[in-house]
Amino acid sequence: MIHIKNLSKIYSTEEVQTHALNDININIWEGDFVAIMGPSGCGKSTLLNILGILDTPSSGNYFFEGQDVFAIKQSRRNSIRKDNIGFIFQNFNLIDELNVYDNIELPLIYNGIPSKERSLRVKSIMENMSLSHRAKHFPQQLSGGQQQRVAVARALVNKPKLVLADEPTGNLDSSNGNDVMNLLAELHRSGTTIVMVTHSSYDARFASRIVYMKDGAISQVSADDQRRDLFIKTFSSDF
Repeated sequence: MIHIKNLSKIYSTEEVQTHALNDININIWEGDFVAIMGPSGCGKSTLLNILGILDTPSSGNYFFEGQDVFAIKQSRRNSIRKDNIGFIFQNFNLIDELNVYDNIELPLIYNGIPSKERSLRVKSIMENMSLSHRAKHFPQQLSGGQQQRVAVARALVNKPKLVLADEPTGNLDSSNGNDVMNLLAELHRSGTTIVMVTHSSYDARFASRIVYMKDGAISQVSADDQRRDLFIKTFSSDF
């Protein structure tokens, strides 16, 4: 599904260059559940943002289902993101002025899904995630765990091929965090590809593969990965 080749990201100012990513090489297959771990500032979120087509690399290539993402027009990149990728954020990013139903429905509106189909999808996913009784509640009326469940439902309602999760349990207690991880594990079992950034070794255990980063480079991949043709290299930092 994803092939990353010699990917680098440099942030430049008049005084300094910061190498956020250094020659990243990795493949992610359809149906993978990959956890990306490493200390703060190692490049995890930068890599996730590029995978989500929210940021652009300084050099290298990102192929999504065979398409060189950053060699095509911005409008086509936007379509790839909109049609294929769902996002789950640590801070939920719900819209306070919209109730649960409307927050979940929003991506379907952006994608031009007809009203009847939107209603069927939203009601179905709310039922599956035990949110039906909260449909008319607003985010500030929900617990942290409930807000994250809404965020997960919103990420999944478009039936994305790829789900990107950035510290999805970071603002939750252990019970609610475990519920979210079980939802992601169930999603993985259904065939969805997941890439998750996390500091939690417990959360990482839900993944089928763990990628460790340090100083903008991949430093280690979990030894239980049986598909070792990964195009992964370790590079020293430019810092």
